[in-house]
Amino acid sequence: MLTIPGRKGCLCDGPTRRELLRVGSVGLFGLNLANFFQWQKALGASRLEGAQGFNSAKSVILVFLQGGPSHIDIWDPKPDAPTSVRGEFKPINTNVSGIQLSETMPMLAQQMDKCTLIRSMSYTPTGLFNHTAAIYQMLTGYPPDKVSPSGQLEPPSPADFPTAGSHISKLKPPSEPVLPFVEMPRPLQESSVIGKGGAAGFLGKAYDPYRLYQDPNQPIQLEDLTLRKDVPQERLQERFAMLKGINGSMPDLEKALKDYAIDEYYGKAFDLVLSGKAREAFDLSQEPDKVRERYGRTTFGQGLLLSRRLIQAGTRFVQMNWPAVANGNPEVDAWDTHAANFGPLRNLHCPVFDRGISALIEDLSQRGMFKDTLLVTVGEFGRSPRLGVSTSGNTNSPDGRDHWPYCYTALVAGAGMHVGRVYGASDQTASSPKEKPVHPNDLLATVYYSLGIDPDMTVLNHLNQPRELVKGKPVLELW
Repeated sequence: MLTIPGRKGCLCDGPTRRELLRVGSVGLFGLNLANFFQWQKALGASRLEGAQGFNSAKSVILVFLQGGPSHIDIWDPKPDAPTSVRGEFKPINTNVSGIQLSETMPMLAQQMDKCTLIRSMSYTPTGLFNHTAAIYQMLTGYPPDKVSPSGQLEPPSPADFPTAGSHISKLKPPSEPVLPFVEMPRPLQESSVIGKGGAAGFLGKAYDPYRLYQDPNQPIQLEDLTLRKDVPQERLQERFAMLKGINGSMPDLEKALKDYAIDEYYGKAFDLVLSGKAREAFDLSQEPDKVRERYGRTTFGQGLLLSRRLIQAGTRFVQMNWPAVANGNPEVDAWDTHAANFGPLRNLHCPVFDRGISALIEDLSQRGMFKDTLLVTVGEFGRSPRLGVSTSGNTNSPDGRDHWPYCYTALVAGAGMHVGRVYGASDQTASSPKEKPVHPNDLLATVYYSLGIDPDMTVLNHLNQPRELVKGKPVLELW
């Protein structure tokens, strides 16, 4: 007798999704893949439809602060902690009674009534940890399977788990001829490992992000979204019709394999070029100077403004990366403040971040876009509460902070979530969660859930093996 352990449950007298995964074979129950995914979709919809917060968002802006910003020096100050922990910055009041931020964030302090701080982000890494491994986990929902002694990963591979935006592009494609997933203004990077956790992986390159690796504070070049002058629209339409005809002449099986990779992929590219809607979204010159100044005439500020414009145009997922490599020079642009923490935060990082993120929150709120837009702002980890210590094998200056995944902060807003509050709490030194810990995978599951995607659904990897979309649970108390 075959016994499948776990929670009981069924749909139409069939096995649960988790039971299928435990058995490890779809075919064991007589289901072909098409029937399996139809069944799974019906199960997810019937189970979650109408649930609190489910399908509350149409689009997502992920502001990814690569490098690991110091939570204690930005949005979780600890004024009563020892000097070696609290650092140089003083807390300030916000426009929400009882919530304080660091003095480095005066503009965000006036927008706290529109967002929520999750001060209990936390995970415990396996062995040494570094940026690449943490980024991969944060964006794919899976821990890395191969970590070098330095804590770094191998370069991107077609077998990687897909980044969140790629899954969303496939599961929730936009209805308009716009780019479904845009990443800017530079790839995620640590040393020579570039783009890990930032690609479609086993979903295939058709679901890679549109990578705008340019400075939004400078004129943007979009030749790939522009119809060449020597190719009239009519000729392009003829070429696309010919391509579809060739595909139609394929044998049924081959056509089934090619349909999505060619017809839909090229069809979307065709519509993008002809519609011009995507190009218009990138045109920041259409914005008043007053708005552009509010965001800040910086790469980060103008990137956030561009993120808003893309979402307005119908893009489903925008990932705005902090425009610096993860282990860059903190005196110039990186959040990775081993060598110096307070000077760079005071003079560079926080003024740019504070102006940009407060402007985006204010702008989305005034335009009524928070009704169906989810904003998530987070890094791959925080920084060590104690100054000058080594927690990841790195060397730190007396006023430097090392990597710290055990407790840090994320900011969320929109999609019907409660605002003007703090979810979870850290202990007296911001070293670990005091209550309601949130794993990065839980935050990612919350993103999927808000878009009407069942986080428990399964996807097939490059070996046609079923895998959970993300190994996490949505934080339902945010709604």
